[in-house]
Amino acid sequence: MSKLRFRISMSLDGFVAGPNQTLQEPLGVGGERLHEWVFPLEAWRRPHGMEGGIANESTPVMEEELANIGATIMGRNMFGGGPGPWNTADPWNGWWGDTPPFSHPVFVLTHHARVPLVMQGGTTFTFVTDAIESALDQARRAAGGKDVALAGGARAAQQYLKAGLVDEAQLHLVPTLLGGGERLFDDVNALGDLALVKTVATPNVVHLKFARK
Repeated sequence: MSKLRFRISMSLDGFVAGPNQTLQEPLGVGGERLHEWVFPLEAWRRPHGMEGGIANESTPVMEEELANIGATIMGRNMFGGGPGPWNTADPWNGWWGDTPPFSHPVFVLTHHARVPLVMQGGTTFTFVTDAIESALDQARRAAGGKDVALAGGARAAQQYLKAGLVDEAQLHLVPTLLGGGERLFDDVNALGDLALVKTVATPNVVHLKFARK
């Protein structure tokens, strides 16, 4: 069976997004600092349709993170568009433009039904309203034997962690403090069967990989 592989950047005080998240500032105040380590990487820029970039100690981590992924699961906040029912007059199509960087099926956890959204480049967003297990089952079928990425945000990750459904977790620990926002491990008091299997320390981020024992 394919693995569910979670990955996210986190501050030293445990936040994966800063306070006061809005449509204009989706990562909250200071939240972009969590991702400054990855923006210059060629391995990150290429899937986003950008040229250039650098290679450093984080490059193999990013390449491994992107390898063998056939589908992605994300929460409503990560897809965006604000809370509540979808705006049918001015529909929200995500943060990534007409050609999102996924190039595979993406399943969005939401309380509000919406027809699938087909984008350029092979990405289709499917909106799942029944359960996290249903989203995982659909993602695994769509992945065709490849692994499924769990992209966040915090509340989606918490649900899968508490249910014991995560097979691998890649935490990118960034040496910054946000002081508020969305804390990853709120209401999650154990990693269950996940154990630390790899640490890669760099000047800008420490990569911590956990996997089932």
